[in-house]
Amino acid sequence: MSTKHTLLILFVVFLLGSAYPTGKLGLNDSIPPILFGALRMAVVFICLVPFFKFDIPEKKYVIPLIGFSICFGVGANLFLYLSINASSILAPITIGAQLSIPFGIILSSIFLNEKISYKKWLLIMTSFFGIVILAFDPKVLEEIIGSLLICAMAFFYGLSQVFSRYLKDLDVKYTNTIMSFTGFVILILLSSMFEGNTFQTIKNISLESWFTVLYAGAIISLLGHLMMFYLYKFYPLDMVLPFYALFPVFGLILTFFIFGEIPSFITILGGIIVITSVFFAQKMR
Repeated sequence: MSTKHTLLILFVVFLLGSAYPTGKLGLNDSIPPILFGALRMAVVFICLVPFFKFDIPEKKYVIPLIGFSICFGVGANLFLYLSINASSILAPITIGAQLSIPFGIILSSIFLNEKISYKKWLLIMTSFFGIVILAFDPKVLEEIIGSLLICAMAFFYGLSQVFSRYLKDLDVKYTNTIMSFTGFVILILLSSMFEGNTFQTIKNISLESWFTVLYAGAIISLLGHLMMFYLYKFYPLDMVLPFYALFPVFGLILTFFIFGEIPSFITILGGIIVITSVFFAQKMR
């Protein structure tokens, strides 16, 4: 990989890692978690809809498109921001989000009949073992709900990637426009049901919090993924995907500078096991 493209992929994983501390800033200020996810999807939809060409998809794409929209647009966003909101420390959930890769591999073997080698199974089990080690951190035990919620997020993210494999022949702008619209509609309804007085809350959102929403939707979701798709034109997946293992590193660094959070030894040990296992699992094809 060229120096230019290496710097580009590092910038992409930096954006992905920044989702956790910047999301926490918005939630700490004035936005409830479900509403934050809904507004993020609204930003994505508004940015994509000018390029959207309405067309009824072929029958074989309908169920995968619904599954992708619900898992990614609703499930992943819902549990991501619920986990951030439920946690006062971000390191464990930033690392726990890496479980989306092992979940994706396991679900691909179930639904796509993809073969998993013994070495890859070992790496998957090792990554889960790293999460178990994280659970022994007393601070994590005090906030176990946040860790369980991030595991749910990782499951839905992994499942969404399985559905996306069935949609590879559809235009990415088409699938993501539908996904973001579905996510916005369902999440705004859930916010109204469980968080209450949604529209009044939107009126009271501070300018700083709107910046975090715009950053999450326009910069992380759109710009980050567009740059990733650009790199896929030049390099195979097994050269690009391993860099995903680095996003918790950037997330932890940003968390330190923004919130002054220093990971414990147990968190660092578990994180090294998880990140290393995920790195080699993604690299192994």
